[in-house]
Amino acid sequence: MSRVAIVTDSASDLTTEQARAASIRIVPLEVTFGSQRFKAGVDLTTEAFWERMVAPDAPFPTTAAASPGDFRAIFSEMFDAGADAIVCVNVAGTLSGTIKSATIAREMLADREIHIVDSTSASMGEGMLALLGAEVAAAGSGAAEIGERMRDRAADLNVFVALDTLEYLRKGGRISGTQAAIGGFLSVKPIITIKDGAVDTADRVRTRSKARERVLELLTQRPVERLAILYTTSTPEEIQAFKDEVVGRVPGGVDAGRVTVNPVGPSVGPHLGPGCLGGVVLYAR
Repeated sequence: MSRVAIVTDSASDLTTEQARAASIRIVPLEVTFGSQRFKAGVDLTTEAFWERMVAPDAPFPTTAAASPGDFRAIFSEMFDAGADAIVCVNVAGTLSGTIKSATIAREMLADREIHIVDSTSASMGEGMLALLGAEVAAAGSGAAEIGERMRDRAADLNVFVALDTLEYLRKGGRISGTQAAIGGFLSVKPIITIKDGAVDTADRVRTRSKARERVLELLTQRPVERLAILYTTSTPEEIQAFKDEVVGRVPGGVDAGRVTVNPVGPSVGPHLGPGCLGGVVLYAR
């Protein structure tokens, strides 16, 4: 039986505990605050990132793709540890150059079996595929089969997140300063979806409570196989209440073992900002 290792990048928002339990290796993206550069999850934890992010007068953080060298180092470590093949699932190629780095690293190790998978998603959309791949690998499937399974199930993913403010979209250049100012005055709360590699606005509502309700509706419109609750700086009480309500509304219910709660980390957080709440669904077939 071949041993297949699963690798992903830090835009997956898998927690350290989740990755360790599933034997998944995470390649960190870079995060920069002003002149300070960090590797997400290595020398900048999610907690430390959000402390910096919301600090008064903090510089707006930027992210950069992991390098081919970072991928090659981890690929080599996995082979040295006994892996016969690797399946690497990455943040959507339309959103980051990270998958290009992974592909270059594969070319550097041309004599080894490495499969690169575009998740067409981000955050736990990507993370869910990594966890799925680890389960299929543990059951004894080969690397090519695991890669094809991930690509097939990527079509069943969707992400819905309510943003607390338009300011971070403005800082990222997605909307104008005038739009952000008007949106703030009107308390407009955009709901973002990530589907098939594209980030779109699923809806815009006037208040945080209405945004929460609309996200609940979007997350529970179809039966789901897996569910991940996403948040940035919400309180534990708010997160638990939101999770309970989502789970309670899923048509046909959902296995509690297939439900996770994941904070958005340094690789995705700069694009969403504080106060976000939402989730990722893998629709049932």
